[in-house]
Amino acid sequence: MPRRLLIPVLSLCCVVAGCNNSRTALERVKARGELVVATRNSATTYYEGPNGYIGLEHDLVSLFANELGVKARFVLPGSLQSMLDKLNDGEVDFAAAGLAITHARSEELRFGPAYNKVTQQLVYRLGTPRPRAMKDLIGGNLAVVSDSCQEEDLQTVRARLPNLSWTSQENASTEDLLYRLRQGKIDYTVADSLEIELTRRYYPKLAVAFNVTKPEPIAWAFPKSADSSLYDAAVRFFARLKAKGTLARLIERYFGHVNRLNRVDFRTFREHVKKRLPALRPLFEQAASATDLDWKLLAAIGYQESHWDPDAVSPTGVRGVMMLTASTATQMGLDDRTDPAQSILGGARYLKTLGERVPSRINQPDRMWLALAGYTLGFGHLEDGRILTQRQGGNPDKWADVKKRLPLLAQQRWHSTTKHGYAPGPDAVTYVDNIRNYYEMLRWILEDPASRKSRHRALRISAEAL
Repeated sequence: MPRRLLIPVLSLCCVVAGCNNSRTALERVKARGELVVATRNSATTYYEGPNGYIGLEHDLVSLFANELGVKARFVLPGSLQSMLDKLNDGEVDFAAAGLAITHARSEELRFGPAYNKVTQQLVYRLGTPRPRAMKDLIGGNLAVVSDSCQEEDLQTVRARLPNLSWTSQENASTEDLLYRLRQGKIDYTVADSLEIELTRRYYPKLAVAFNVTKPEPIAWAFPKSADSSLYDAAVRFFARLKAKGTLARLIERYFGHVNRLNRVDFRTFREHVKKRLPALRPLFEQAASATDLDWKLLAAIGYQESHWDPDAVSPTGVRGVMMLTASTATQMGLDDRTDPAQSILGGARYLKTLGERVPSRINQPDRMWLALAGYTLGFGHLEDGRILTQRQGGNPDKWADVKKRLPLLAQQRWHSTTKHGYAPGPDAVTYVDNIRNYYEMLRWILEDPASRKSRHRALRISAEAL
């Protein structure tokens, strides 16, 4: 590991103690009413969602701050080294950035309880020769994020393979390198298994060649100091979080759906149409009538959000058939978002509101697909995507053009130039496409068989005429 990454222990002790030695680190946090935490802007940690910031690290830190009776403030350093510098200088209380616990880091930092695990893996592009071992990378174009744990692992490997070389990307994220790999600009990269799984959903040509490391625990990083008060509080916090099952639910919320949206189970959908939809159909029809929307489209959204489960709830409080947040429910005039009728009407009203924010010059169906992207992504991120589309010569009023650029919001190179920063743009594309699939399947299932037969006959005649 590069020596510039290592944090002097004595310096950390002095910084954490601060000028006021009469208070512990925990007491100082409570006195200022604020917990200052360094993190990363990425899909696995912290990013802006439709109704504010979300992400596993965001939720964990926010819960911890709430338990301490203070507010959480997040700091996003530009690099890992900058993050460690801020920790060293006492500008942040700890780092919550999906950091893997490595031997070198453990010598310089105090890690809290592990709350997840990742394995560092070698990624290549399908259609190119699959490497079977690290020696097969010699002579290839291998790139990793500078000063990362992946680079630390490669340096360990180079001790036995001195001819192994790579390029260190200082101003890049893992998402950036996986995108470059997909484009054929590099041959290989090393990334953690979690980020790979999240990315492979929309870069299907990427594949894992082999594991570079054994599973590594992920944890919050604190400075090493005689004052362990804040660290001890975090240990107790995670113990309670695990005991209550909250930690497992949060991990399931953010990562349990990996690859799920790409495997539409038609039989399950058809079964839900038979068993769950009949009780909700009148409510979708009423909401559609009140908002001048297609009830089948609202039903497709409801299926995407909750599989038509009125009792659906997430660890962060999103709930109901349409999975509305408390703020959205209040904004839409609801007093009980767990009530199916109110949830469906609230979701319909919210979609209608977003549709009205889309420029009036945009025609259907582009207008609706853009509104749906704003429904899941947040309207600010949608506008960022449309601006990127315009910058690249595309038509920001056409969903076909915008959907090509929304995935760029997950890459640092692009989201750093936008107003609202990182966003899971690829997920928004999948979200809209899935709803369109559910909508078409629902229309097909509910269509009168005689009408379907007549339409098929007309299509056959048209085809024969061609």
